[in-house]
Amino acid sequence: MPQLPAPAYPAETHARLKADAEAIIARYPDSRSALLPMLHLVQSEEGYVTRTGMAFCAELLGLTTAEVTAVATFYTMYRRKPSGDYQVGVCTNTLCAVMGGDAIFDELKEHLGVGNDETTEDGRITLEHIECNAACDYAPVVMVNWEFFDNQTPDSAKRLVDDLREGRTVEPTRGAPLCTYKETARILAGFPDERPGAVEATGGAGPASLIGLKLAKGELPQQRVVHPRGQDGADAPDATGHAPSPAGHLSSHDAPQQTAPADPENPAGPVTGDGSEEGK
Repeated sequence: MPQLPAPAYPAETHARLKADAEAIIARYPDSRSALLPMLHLVQSEEGYVTRTGMAFCAELLGLTTAEVTAVATFYTMYRRKPSGDYQVGVCTNTLCAVMGGDAIFDELKEHLGVGNDETTEDGRITLEHIECNAACDYAPVVMVNWEFFDNQTPDSAKRLVDDLREGRTVEPTRGAPLCTYKETARILAGFPDERPGAVEATGGAGPASLIGLKLAKGELPQQRVVHPRGQDGADAPDATGHAPSPAGHLSSHDAPQQTAPADPENPAGPVTGDGSEEGK
């Protein structure tokens, strides 16, 4: 059945959002270029992009609701249904999956009692599997409201979501302190993060991610990046200056780590035609 037109925001809400939207629109020579940050703005109001929010964007930008809907449904950062205070995303792309991302995602689904893109009954956690976060050096990676939690295991990921549900403070591996999903959406709309110390705490890539850049800039000699394993002095810096990452913040450069296997039912290693491991 056709849907009725989306209800308008209450007058007070409309006026407040319109003032914010006009500040966003003023940044661009063509108003329609403001659509992406405006979708984050309306998402910050209710925690997801509602039909009312899309109609609001269309009204201010002179677009049709179909044009706004086409954009809102294309990008996965825009939620289309109510979501939790904390968006917990588990990377299940190739390297994270191999290093244990699949196992983390499966155990979190069971631990939280939700499936992919579902929210816990208390409204605290929305769980989803997500695509590559460009943090492969720290696989497997979990993100909470787009902040990094590197080198996770099923147990550490379960502790993380339990702490979030109980309101305990958790610290990302890199980046600013956590805030709610609505607050994150407002920051992504381009408004300043006014929390004391939040901007200063923002971090970037870790040392393992930057070694290639240092090589390209000539800051390190053009020699072997990964030192041979199992030899005397393997834990010492090699000719490039690389040493294993600090304890507690290891990277896949230092693999193999004791992370959960991606598929505990199937041991790693070459197998014969009958499915058994070679040499056994």
